[in-house]
Amino acid sequence: MGSFEIDFKNFSFEGLENKEPINEEPEIIEENKPVKTRRTVALKQRQKKTIYRRAFSEISLLDAIGSDFKNGEIYNCITAGDVDGLSYLKLMIRAQDLDYVLLSTWVMGSDDVLQIEEWLNDGKIKKIDIYVGEIFPKSYKVEYAELKRIITPEIGRIAVFLNHSKIIAGYGKKFHFGIQTSANINTNPRCENGSITINKEIFDFYKSYFDGIISFDKENKINDQGKKTDTNRD
Repeated sequence: MGSFEIDFKNFSFEGLENKEPINEEPEIIEENKPVKTRRTVALKQRQKKTIYRRAFSEISLLDAIGSDFKNGEIYNCITAGDVDGLSYLKLMIRAQDLDYVLLSTWVMGSDDVLQIEEWLNDGKIKKIDIYVGEIFPKSYKVEYAELKRIITPEIGRIAVFLNHSKIIAGYGKKFHFGIQTSANINTNPRCENGSITINKEIFDFYKSYFDGIISFDKENKINDQGKKTDTNRD
């Protein structure tokens, strides 16, 4: 049998971005910016209408998706560069102050902990439950200590378990949401995917599951004994 090789070394996407799609109806919106290797693509879906938005940084992602979220909308994104899991939470906070947030990640950095503290202090987030992976307390000792300092029982809880999921869910006065990403909260240069769904059903779905998690950390089991954060909202 014959064999073949593909030369990826010299392969380039340059010149492909502006080609018209084949047998596709969605409107293609291209930003008037030069093509870069770091790029972000967002797919907005609502009532059969599809809008492709292209961006090249976290700020461009915020500007491309916007903040006028409506019930039933779904945004699917694929990103590379400086967009991380926390970027999606920034989108939600840009649109509204959040009464409650559920945040699940394997690990996070010190800058991310400080950002969460800033949002709590500024009233951008009122209550938050944070779920981390089993390696977090020992491998990220400083970050874990800081997280325990800012997440008091009045604000929420921290749960440590066999976790590798990257989920954000919450609500404010305008809408409920659920976010799934492949990215941890901390920034990395890898290509990552993310999806935002605006509706109460997906929030309830994730909230119900994570409420059942019992933390490995004995210090954080206080809310696991029927004292979970009261976040019920009609």
